[in-house]
Amino acid sequence: MLNQSFIKEKIDLIGKELAYLEKISQYSMEEIVGNFTLQAAFERFLERIVTRAIDVNEHIIEELADATMKSPRSYKETFFSLARLNVLPEDLVKALIKSVDTRHALVHDYDEFRLSSIYSSVKECLEDYSKYCDYILKFLDKAK
Repeated sequence: MLNQSFIKEKIDLIGKELAYLEKISQYSMEEIVGNFTLQAAFERFLERIVTRAIDVNEHIIEELADATMKSPRSYKETFFSLARLNVLPEDLVKALIKSVDTRHALVHDYDEFRLSSIYSSVKECLEDYSKYCDYILKFLDKAK
């Protein structure tokens, strides 16, 4: 059974972090890079948004997938699974999976990633995850 309070709590936290990320994104990339606290907050908010969405995805899949549906083998696949379950539209999923690579870079390839490429995609991230939250909440309303 779907744990609606778990999902709503995660969505609420994503919403709060999107608001913080939006405030930070008002700074120029140079300002963020030049300020360790801003840079760390910027990176951490991005990572947490994506991780919380993956948590939501995994919970929904665990509760709704039938025996014929293969378990996702990657974080990206959790988003595609929600499209197969008619929770998210596929065009949004294609946009969201880019953020999984960003999360991976922040978590695992810290020395390799380029903040400029992440900074340039933050507007899309803000829009895409706002839509993600809306779709998940609409799905919960239908599931009641």
